[in-house]
This record gives sequence, structure tokens and C-alpha cells, in this order.
Amino acid sequence: MRPQYLKRKPATPTAAAASSSLQWISPLQYLKSPTSNPSPTTTPLPPPTPPPPPESSRRRSRYISHADAIRLINRQTDPQRALDLFNSAASQPGFAHNHTTYSALLLKLARHRRFAAIDALFHRMSFEPCRFHEPIFLRLIPLLCRASLPDKALHIFRSTIPLLVRCKPSLKALATCLDSLVESQRFELAQELLSDARSRFSIVPNTCVCNILVKHHCRRGDTTAAFRILDEMRTSESAKPNLITYSTLMGGLCREGKLKDAFELFEEMIDRDKIVPDPLTYNVLIDGFCRSGQVDRARKLFAFMRNNDCEPNMYNYATLMNGYCRGGRVEEAKELFVEMGNIGLEIDAVTYTTLIGCICREGRVDEGIELVKEMRKKGCKADVVTYNVVLRELCKVEKFQEAMGLLECLPYEGLRLNVASYRIVLNSLFAQGEIEKAVGLLGLMLGRGFMPHFVTSNKLLLQLCEIGRVADATIALYGLAEMGFMPEVATWAKFVECVCGERKFKKVIELLDSIITEQ
Repeated sequence: MRPQYLKRKPATPTAAAASSSLQWISPLQYLKSPTSNPSPTTTPLPPPTPPPPPESSRRRSRYISHADAIRLINRQTDPQRALDLFNSAASQPGFAHNHTTYSALLLKLARHRRFAAIDALFHRMSFEPCRFHEPIFLRLIPLLCRASLPDKALHIFRSTIPLLVRCKPSLKALATCLDSLVESQRFELAQELLSDARSRFSIVPNTCVCNILVKHHCRRGDTTAAFRILDEMRTSESAKPNLITYSTLMGGLCREGKLKDAFELFEEMIDRDKIVPDPLTYNVLIDGFCRSGQVDRARKLFAFMRNNDCEPNMYNYATLMNGYCRGGRVEEAKELFVEMGNIGLEIDAVTYTTLIGCICREGRVDEGIELVKEMRKKGCKADVVTYNVVLRELCKVEKFQEAMGLLECLPYEGLRLNVASYRIVLNSLFAQGEIEKAVGLLGLMLGRGFMPHFVTSNKLLLQLCEIGRVADATIALYGLAEMGFMPEVATWAKFVECVCGERKFKKVIELLDSIITEQ
């Protein structure tokens, strides 16, 4: 829509105003004037009308520049409104969209999953006189892959090549699209893209592209093909293996349980290619040893790292500590935890949670709770994952009162619990036959907008009916129905039988109406 320029009608001056040389006074100033307090019988004269401003000073609509258009598009929460602004800017005389405004609108549409509009916009771009730069598409392709649309991402990659300043994709563009397809586990599309790059554009892969191919083969479990890529890289002038190449290969071997081969490759990397490992590379082996139960070998790598001037970082410690916890070696995990603090490493919530879970699984729940308190005192905020671990272990040792106390108070302390927090405790209460506590927790859950599992809800209603607590079953079913719950046929039949046995037919009809209405 063409913007409407605001036009101001010139006011018609009165005769008094035309002949008067007095400065114009606004109505607000006129009312505040000490001389303008008329007597009750006197009607005040209206203020003189100001003369019309000259033609050059009249207010006009602001011209939308490219920077204005980008800012306005980014500010919109409604993608249709962003598209309207884009079209409105294009309707201005002398204005033509460029790659920056197109980029802003494409990203806005992609984030809101307006893919039909994206296709229409690409069609429009093909008629623009300007050519576009690659970043406009490099940001778009990962968004499409994360939206589970890798086919569309590959289509856009191919269709936009003629629109680029250089009618040939760069190695960075190829690597971005290839990596997105591999991360989406669309390996056949990745192979198709690589074949196109070689045949149509004669692109010679560099180290980055080859590393993505190594990851591609390792993800598929084909380490033989990944090693063929490594052999090609060793003889190539444009793609030499680096730390990422070897780390990816070692990770693939560890996942296949070939720890001996992974360690031999580690030594080959140092001896043959003279590549010095970093903490991330060491961590691949540490994790591999821990997952296979060889925690002591993982521990020896720490000494090896230090002897080679590579100080273990927080992730190395956390991986090893997780290995100790997985093996039930709590005291060694605690020693490693203390060592982390002594050397000045900042311990994060994940590391705390790992140790808390390990301690609680050993039945030392009180000690785990104390560690949560210590965690909070040190400014490391315990999240819902940490407390869910504590709740699960409290329920295992049947400390239901403590678990329900945490559920009650934690939201008031600023922690946002999730539905799993309540379900952990409710399922445990029900499994142990703690019906009274389960009914109380159900009320707390429904009051806070959380639904139990469908199976648990049905079983709870059946059990309440079987023990003769029909009133509690009625209240529970009302609350569940308001959340969209519809009982199983067997549950409903049992409930109707119990209610009718007490001759409360009206309740059955009202509840049935409520359930039908909610659905």
C-alpha cells in the first residue's frame, strides 16, 4: 500500500488575529494566564488562531530507509505484519530492497515457519536487478534443518546459487549446508549435495568439509569409510587432518567399543602427524574408558595430560566423576569433586547434580540434600533437574513427607518445577498405597495446572471407588475433567456403579455433562 502523506489544512485566520501583532498563545497557556480569570458573567474570548506554517515546514511522512525497514521488520512479532511493512517500503518512490532487507524478512518468516511465504519471496528475488550475498542463506539453512525440513534447505541452497554475486557456492556455504544435513541425520541428502558440489561446481573439499564427511560416516557407524577420508586428507594439498578430524574418529571408535584402536589412533596422531592433543581430544578417550567401565585407565590419562603440559579442565573432571558415579564409587567421586574446587575450577550445576544423584542412589539422601544447600550457598543455582533427582531418591527410600514438602515450598523460592517433579512423587505414593497423600498431591498438582499420567489418574480413581471414598473420587474426577481428562470406560463404569449405589444419580449426570462439555 502506498504510504499516505499527512497533509495539514491551513487554518483560516480571523480578522482579529490578522490585525494583531501579539505573539500567539497556546490554549494551555491562555487558561493559565493570570489575566484570563473572567468573572462569572463574562465569557472569555477564544485564543487567536496561529498563522499557517510555511509550506516547507509542513509535516510529511518519514521516508523509510533500508535501516528503518530492517529495524521495523525485526521488531514485529507477527510475520504478516513484517511482510506488510516490507511491501509498504517497496512502494516508496525510488526505493528498492537489497540483500539486507530480504535477509531480515527471510529470517522472520523462517522462525515463524511461514514456508509458503519464503518460496514466494525467493520467486520475487529472482526478478530483482541486484545480486545477493551468501550470508542471507547461510543463516536460513540451519533454521530449516532444525525445523525438520532438510529437503527444503537443500532446495533453497540449489535455487539461490543463480541469485548470488558469485554464481558458485563457497566452501563455507557448502560446509554449512552439509553440516546441517548431517546433524539432521539425512545422510543421503548430504551425499547428494557433495556429489553436486564436485560435478557442477568443481569444488575441492577443504579440511572443514572433510571433517564433516568424517563425522557423517562416524554417525552412520561406518568408521571404515571415515578412515578412507583420513587417508585422502593425508595426501591432499587442500585438506590436512587436524585435531577435529582425529577427535571425531576416536569418538566413532569409542562408540563402537574399539577402545584399543582409538588409543592407537591417539598415539598415531601425536607420533605421525605431530598434532598436540587438547583437553577436548583427551575427553573423548576419558569418556570412552568411563563408559566401558575402565575408569582407572581414564584416571591415568589425567597424569598423562599434566606430564604433557595439558591441564585437565572442568569437562575432563566432570566426565571422570560421572564415570566414578556410574560405577558406584562415591568416595572417589567426592575426592575428585573436592580436587576441582581446590584447583579453582568453577563447578557448575551439572557437576553438582551428578554427584548429588550418585550420593542419593547410595541411600544417603540427607547428605545429598546438604550438598544441594551448599550448592545454593555458593551461588550455583540448583535447577529443576537437580531437584527431580532428589525427589526420585527421596521416594525410593519412602521419605514422602520430605518430598511433598519440597514440592510445596520450592515454587515459592523461585524454582519453576515441571510436570515430572509432581509425577515422580505421585506415582511413588500410588505404588506404595499412600492413597491419602496421593489425593492431597493430586489437588496440589491440579491447582498448579499439572496433569498426572493418564494411567495413574485412572488407577487412582478406581482405587478410591474400591475403598468406598466416592466423594474424593468425584472431586478428583471433576478436577481432572477440567484439565481435559476423559476416563477409561472401565473407570467410568466403576465410578457410575459406586455413585449410583449411594443413590446420587444427579451427580453422575452433572459430571457426565461436565466431561462432555470440556471435551
